[in-house]
Amino acid sequence: MIAAGRKDGTGRPRAGRIQHRSNPTPRGAPTGARWLLLALLAAAREPLSAQAVAITDATVFPVSGPRIEHGTVLVEHGRITAVGRDITIPEGTTRIDAAGKWVTPGLIHAWTNLGLFEVGSVSETREAVKTGEVNPAFNVAEGINPQSVLIPITRAEGVTAALSVPSGGLIAGQGVFIRLAGDRVEDLVVRSPAAMVMDLSTESKGAGGGSRAGVLQRLRQLFDDAREYERRAQDYRKNQIQPLAAPGSELAALGPVLRGEVPVFLIANRQSDIESALRLAGEYRLRAAIVGGREAWRVGPRLARAGVPVILDPLADIPSFDALGARLDNAALLREAGVEVVLVETDEFNYRNLRFAAGNAVRNGLPWDDALRAVTLAPARVLGVGDRYGSLEPGKTADLVVWSGDPFELSTRAEQVFIGGTAIPPTTRQTELRERYRTLPPRY
Repeated sequence: MIAAGRKDGTGRPRAGRIQHRSNPTPRGAPTGARWLLLALLAAAREPLSAQAVAITDATVFPVSGPRIEHGTVLVEHGRITAVGRDITIPEGTTRIDAAGKWVTPGLIHAWTNLGLFEVGSVSETREAVKTGEVNPAFNVAEGINPQSVLIPITRAEGVTAALSVPSGGLIAGQGVFIRLAGDRVEDLVVRSPAAMVMDLSTESKGAGGGSRAGVLQRLRQLFDDAREYERRAQDYRKNQIQPLAAPGSELAALGPVLRGEVPVFLIANRQSDIESALRLAGEYRLRAAIVGGREAWRVGPRLARAGVPVILDPLADIPSFDALGARLDNAALLREAGVEVVLVETDEFNYRNLRFAAGNAVRNGLPWDDALRAVTLAPARVLGVGDRYGSLEPGKTADLVVWSGDPFELSTRAEQVFIGGTAIPPTTRQTELRERYRTLPPRY
């Protein structure tokens, strides 16, 4: 079954630019706007304030290694400094007795509108869509609302980081990787851009004149012209070059994608569309990932050989003309074929249910350890932040969750959530309303 409220079969959410500090400097002199955005990221380098914490006697799931019974996770200055048994705990460290509890990395949701979408019927709360079919220069970062009520609700269920993406059109634009803590955009944004979003599903046929073949023809023209623009940017500015398929600023934004610096997330569900995505990625040497992928199980070995991961909703099983072969064990079959799988929950009002999506994948044949990897280390690696996020290892950012039990079980609670080594209060709009009306005034 598919969760209520989903509007299409693409597996994508409905519905600027801050340069990632570790990315190579873009070619060309920075504009005034770019200097401003670089300054914002410089401010974001300061970590959240964090204390030294030792979570002890827990069942620890590092993801990068086997589970550790009666283990300890030591956190100092916002980073993990030790994971294992019989760890020496420095004096003055706050101890958390986690006997009988499970500890995992914070969950990472790799396909959301978080901070960009609030109320579907209120246009003032929707920031994910820019008019037009080709918007590679559109970056959603400065449209994110850090005070979105959906962020704490999602965080309370153990999701500590997410990819927030644009939607709509053939090339929707640039998504950003955010941590779910902070009061300013620069507090949230970790990597920008983190992915370029393109659509090869039936939803984009209009951009190709009503034909899938037209869509691919247009993308190839854009990629070729982006390379031409990079070679002859000065001629373009002097109007000494033939007309190109898009404005210079849009073509320039495709440069990092064509150089392999930014992954491209290709929405595709039908087997033939996935095969087209693989051809396109091979021709232009793209760092590609398939989003949706409802019929991906049919081409699992090809995806594995190409090293192309699949980002999918394990409950997106309703067949359509865009995916007649949808099936619930898609994730299990892909992992069996050797494909890196990333699990997501595509209902924008229920991103918090990511752990239950993973649990349903387990129910339909995906090994438990693979399901945990699919919501932690796998998305981190696909997004290029696996060196800092996604597993419990010394040196990594201290994003972790203390659970009352198996996180994929309905009755389990996220008892404590740490982001950057700081314990995040479990306050949400729901808890505030509960406390407000817990004691009713007397009736006269």
